[in-house]
Amino acid sequence: MTMNEIINYLDRIIPNAICELNYTKDYELLIAVMLSAQTTDKRVNMVTDILFKKYPTLQDLKEADINDLIDIIRPIGTFHKKAQNIKDIATRLIGDADSIVPNDREFLESLSGVGRKTTNVVLSNLYNEPCIAVDTHVSRVSKRLGLAKETDDVLKIEQKLTKKIPKEKLARMHHQLVLFGRYYCKAINPDCVNCELKNMCKYHNKNK
Repeated sequence: MTMNEIINYLDRIIPNAICELNYTKDYELLIAVMLSAQTTDKRVNMVTDILFKKYPTLQDLKEADINDLIDIIRPIGTFHKKAQNIKDIATRLIGDADSIVPNDREFLESLSGVGRKTTNVVLSNLYNEPCIAVDTHVSRVSKRLGLAKETDDVLKIEQKLTKKIPKEKLARMHHQLVLFGRYYCKAINPDCVNCELKNMCKYHNKNK
């Protein structure tokens, strides 16, 4: 089965793949993705719904009481560090980027709590840059489908996917692979029975 067949299958079962984090402003996406490390999008949406209503501007977030931020984001874990990251990101965006999230990988990766994966998500969503962010879902699906080796780290997987997937489809495929891993090719009890990719799937072939 070729990469084109994988792309066509995902286009068919997940035609409207979009980011499941809620945001209305560029910096809200950046902060939401930063907060999503080691937790679920659903939980992040619960806390950002409160956070962005209470602090509707970057200036408000910069000046927010750290203990109040901690209380709001407590349900997502590692809240002390992430609360400080929120304030630091707001401060840097205001001071160094005219209060906008720039199309600038180097700058974004220099922000507190923002690494390559977060930057890829932000650039892909805000600027339609051909980036693919490798989270646990993308990693799992890539390894099961033989697009990457079991021993590959996230950067290696990203490099392999970037080579295999046509550039103009990368941003869309990122969302499709995330959602495919989240709802179909799950870590436990994946829906192999109904999956048309099962013949090339290492997990299925090992467990059938």
